[in-house]
Amino acid sequence: MLLTLTTTHRPATDLGYLLVKHPEKVHSFDVPTGTAYVMYPEATEDRCTAALLLDVDPRLLRAQRDAFELSQYVNDRPYAASSLLASALAKVVRSALRGASKDRPELAATPIPLEIHVPVLRGTTDLVTRLFTPLGWAVTATPIPLEPKIGGDSRYVDLRLSGELRLADALNHLYVLLPVLDDGKHYWVAPDEIEKLLRSGEGWLAGHPEKVLIARRYLAHRKSLATTALQLLDAGEEPATEEEAELPVPRRAPLAEQRRDAVLAALAEVAATRVLDLGCGGGALLTALMKQRAITEIVGADVSSRALEQAARRLRLDRLPERQQGRVKLIQTALTYRDDRLRGFDAAVLMEVIEHVDLPRLPALETAVFGHARPEAVIVTTPNAEYNVHYEGLTGMRHSDHRFEWTRAEFAGWADRVAAEHGYTVTIRGVGDDHEVTGAPTQLALFTKTEITNTENTKTESTSTDFTRTEVSA
Repeated sequence: MLLTLTTTHRPATDLGYLLVKHPEKVHSFDVPTGTAYVMYPEATEDRCTAALLLDVDPRLLRAQRDAFELSQYVNDRPYAASSLLASALAKVVRSALRGASKDRPELAATPIPLEIHVPVLRGTTDLVTRLFTPLGWAVTATPIPLEPKIGGDSRYVDLRLSGELRLADALNHLYVLLPVLDDGKHYWVAPDEIEKLLRSGEGWLAGHPEKVLIARRYLAHRKSLATTALQLLDAGEEPATEEEAELPVPRRAPLAEQRRDAVLAALAEVAATRVLDLGCGGGALLTALMKQRAITEIVGADVSSRALEQAARRLRLDRLPERQQGRVKLIQTALTYRDDRLRGFDAAVLMEVIEHVDLPRLPALETAVFGHARPEAVIVTTPNAEYNVHYEGLTGMRHSDHRFEWTRAEFAGWADRVAAEHGYTVTIRGVGDDHEVTGAPTQLALFTKTEITNTENTKTESTSTDFTRTEVSA
């Protein structure tokens, strides 16, 4: 899918400074559903165009939440602008969305002539006009016809916008309204989406005549979330008192961030300096580990070669100084196999990994990690199934690839058994908002090796030769 953004502000090539993307280069970024590219089809003093091309890998698309059972295989996701494109925007032009520019701060704060083109967008001419016109855009939405043999128009339009706005405002309009027009987000909508909506809609959403429709669609028709968002928008229209204006607004960290912080705290607790990230996926935890100066050696392991490639790009391994490159290593391995390369470490982390393993293969993972690799400590995190009742509309598991999700009692029973069989002691704690009835959304087990060493586990082990999928949820 494609989006282009053009300016005729002179010098037009200053657009590269605002986007922090050099006009003479092609920039690529790994995203959860494929690869995003930023390039400049034209870049002169009079006119400059930046293009965002999202190349979606259908194999990475998550199952769609609708009644058509083939929709996860037959859909318009790789072609029509949607929440996938909005998510790519948030990743590749993050500073421009915030209105920040180190090189051109005055220009970032100045309205400039802009033209936006989205060749394929789900929506009607009427709805597109109702959403963008109140924001100061001149809108041209041309229906895309069906094949001549069928006749009539499809449910897609070719959208062109023109106006004089701050670049940050334009990008935030797109970030919110692309998913609204698509009306089908590609990921689970949690309460923290309210904060994203209010942040991106600051200065324009509260006064928009279609704010109710925008809130409902952006929040995936989850009534309680939309109601809360609209109440906060209405409250924000009232002028704050001088005392209220001076009060800082606390930032609520997303659960993924709280989980990483909990893992880092556990690693510090056991004074680990040599760490394994087992099932490292695209490298979310590896990035955090690299920032910990006390950790001198890091190994990321995953069965997926593509995930390891993404982790290498995320860490920018080829650009790191030689000393930093020596701290981290990526290896391909299956966690159901014994691998001597994983032995001798201070700690191993399985963050949101075990629930992706088929239950019959879990004993093989236990043997490979706790019986053979035998790090001094093992940290395991996994969802708490009891907390799922707090996710409105969730009828199954939190992720389409989860093989199971355990209650607190089930997780504690597993952890106690594994610790007893392999010579560890274990403590369990919650991560995230702790509910008095259901507990926290994530549960963490910290295994530490006991004084008596169990050099080799002699119980019957799985000898499955199939690799086990061990992707990490971000």
